[in-house]
Amino acid sequence: MITLGIDPSLTGLGWSVHNNSVTGERRVIAKGVSKTPSSKPFIWRNMHQREVVAGVLSRFPEIEAVGCESVAFEESYSEGMYGLFVYVNEAIYQAKKDVVFFDPVRVKLMAKGDPGVRKGTMDKGDMIDACRADTGIYRWNHNEADAHIIARSAARFFCRLHGRITDEDLTPSEIQTFVQIHTFKKGSKKGKTVRRGILFKEGSRFHLWSRLKDEDVRISI
Repeated sequence: MITLGIDPSLTGLGWSVHNNSVTGERRVIAKGVSKTPSSKPFIWRNMHQREVVAGVLSRFPEIEAVGCESVAFEESYSEGMYGLFVYVNEAIYQAKKDVVFFDPVRVKLMAKGDPGVRKGTMDKGDMIDACRADTGIYRWNHNEADAHIIARSAARFFCRLHGRITDEDLTPSEIQTFVQIHTFKKGSKKGKTVRRGILFKEGSRFHLWSRLKDEDVRISI
């Protein structure tokens, strides 16, 4: 599966096109960082990053799905970051690509799940090390590194969603992120079962926009 990973940021939007069917350096089809100057109006910066995402999707039509860091769902939520999140997803929606959202904690969790990656707090350097171990490519910007982990995780998620792999093929961190089901054993919620995995949250944590028709995407007033 070919996927695009996006780490949204106005100062440095990281992106990575990932091929999960190969190993080593060939896993990374392309990667990059798009920076915008703080001297520009905020609306220009959002529009610019949207066009960068649209351009990548246009350059690589083989992209089957997208993974995006979901800043909108985190405690660090801010109006500015949510605005960029919407602009980026406009480009994905217009391209009619399926998308899954991973919050920053989950992105680090899935990188930490790799063999040989330390189990403590993951910082920028650790994310870069995880990408080096996965691809054999030494040079990574930290925004690109996050985008690669997101792209790789998106490929795994959609492979599980479409039945190409099963729960038995998932890593512990992927099980926790994708398909976790929790039953409370004590307290006022004892016996209650909640489905926490992203797989159970279509319409909020992932969208199948590839099924859209042209008229669904087109805006008419």
